[in-house]
Amino acid sequence: MVKNVGTIDRVIRVLLAIVFGALIFTGTVSGFWAIFLGVLGAIFLLTGLFGTCIIYRIFNLSTAPK
Repeated sequence: MVKNVGTIDRVIRVLLAIVFGALIFTGTVSGFWAIFLGVLGAIFLLTGLFGTCIIYRIFNLSTAPK
């Protein structure tokens, strides 16, 4: 897969995933919002670690250096 997520974008995604996880595990959010943030955090973590974003590919976007 072609990497289309740049370094700053990847760091922000991983940090957001950590924040979402902390909110869930401390009990700050619960119910629907915990599930929503959990799924979103998992997506952010995976796209941040692998450097590829499906939505970026659909819209032909990239934050990665050429």
